[in-house]
Amino acid sequence: MVNNENKLKEMRNYVIIGGSSGIGKEIVAILEKQGANIVATYNNNVLQDKQNIRYIKLDVLSDILNPDDLPEEIHGLAYCPGSINLKPFHRFKEEDFIEDFKLQVLGATKIIQQLLPKMKKSHDSSIVLFSTVAVQTGFSFHSQVAISKGAIEGLTRSLAAELSPGIRVNAVAPSLTNTNLASKFLNTQEKVDAQSQKNPLKKIGEPKDIAEAAVFLLTPGSSWITGQIIHVDGGFSTIKQ
Repeated sequence: MVNNENKLKEMRNYVIIGGSSGIGKEIVAILEKQGANIVATYNNNVLQDKQNIRYIKLDVLSDILNPDDLPEEIHGLAYCPGSINLKPFHRFKEEDFIEDFKLQVLGATKIIQQLLPKMKKSHDSSIVLFSTVAVQTGFSFHSQVAISKGAIEGLTRSLAAELSPGIRVNAVAPSLTNTNLASKFLNTQEKVDAQSQKNPLKKIGEPKDIAEAAVFLLTPGSSWITGQIIHVDGGFSTIKQ
């Protein structure tokens, strides 16, 4: 009985928003192997609960998390929802930018505000957000995504300052990764080969590549890292060939 009680005390609680597909799903899988207690949300991809994983339906634009669905103390939060809308700047309408901003920035802000009291209880928690290499490296047709993700990078640094020392805040900035979100850019072997050749490592990133970095930032192994934008992009943002 004592061993079980100690195990419960040691078990860390994580909330993964958008944990049913892509990078979020991989984060859940890695944390599950580490024996964590996980609450993961989904919008469309319904998954069945497991021993240490509870899935909750959540539309980040309209729903509010029920506190009763969450543990009293939260050690880590990852906000994974995003979008990739690429087209010439002159073709975007005001509502396009606003909808993207709502999903990627206001959605993250709302979730963090809701979970903050439970994260403060742990005195040792971590928030991981997601940016893109397009913020620091200019690309044509990336104005919409760069605006929202640029705001995420600003939010990351600001919250890291405001919430320290009890809560660390970092972001991961990938280049194009093989997820459903990016499928229209990688839906033929020719497109995959072309994108691979642009990367110094000559391959496309996989969800697990990004998830491993996110889990590192979520867990105690990164206890002296905060306010950072970690580029996980195969060298794309720093190595010119």
